[in-house]
Amino acid sequence: MNSLRRTSLAAGVFYVLTFVSIPTLTLYEPVREADYIVGTTSETTVVVGAALEVIVALACIGTAIALYPVLKRQGEARALGFVGARVLEAAGIFIGVASLLTVVALRRADAGADALVTGQMLVAFYDSVFLLSQSFLPAVNALLLGSLLYQARLVPRVLPLLGLVGAPLLVAADLGILFGLWDRLSPVTAIAALPIAVWEFSLGVYLIVKGFRPSPVTADMAADGVRPVEGATV
Repeated sequence: MNSLRRTSLAAGVFYVLTFVSIPTLTLYEPVREADYIVGTTSETTVVVGAALEVIVALACIGTAIALYPVLKRQGEARALGFVGARVLEAAGIFIGVASLLTVVALRRADAGADALVTGQMLVAFYDSVFLLSQSFLPAVNALLLGSLLYQARLVPRVLPLLGLVGAPLLVAADLGILFGLWDRLSPVTAIAALPIAVWEFSLGVYLIVKGFRPSPVTADMAADGVRPVEGATV
């Protein structure tokens, strides 16, 4: 297995790992209850959901580290922007997880009814951070990574096109949430997020199964003997 194949495999695995947090939509239901801090529902689901989101945050950084040595050959500024946006996305996920774990900590400390409002504020804070880190920033990532992959022809062009088309749809859905036109979990938001979800999952699967397509970028890397960043293997 050559260095380019290891790079594509690592990036693909990291991208697929970013989907492990899908169950959090259900796992976080208990913490959204108004009386969660004084309630009797299990804390386990919230902790499990938090652990899954930590995996997603680390996988986000992994995708950027794995792909950067290849992407910079097509456009270094956009490649750096992609790394920065991915790291910022991961940071937002960590902050959101910390807010929910704080609610769990208040419950374990028997904070009582006086902490109910604080708990609800922390959940609302999580939703706000989620909107920025796991909804808006994926649209930015799609524009940066999609344009690079489309120009470099490292994958079939239909894949980055999904990201490039889905990005403005996702931003429009986020604006609708900000202006109160619909809820974060509304069907409109789900439909708008679908192209980006399909783009990222399809990209991950393609990179795992097929790897990079032959292109001037990969040819130049092979000629120069460039290897991926150390540690970017699975």
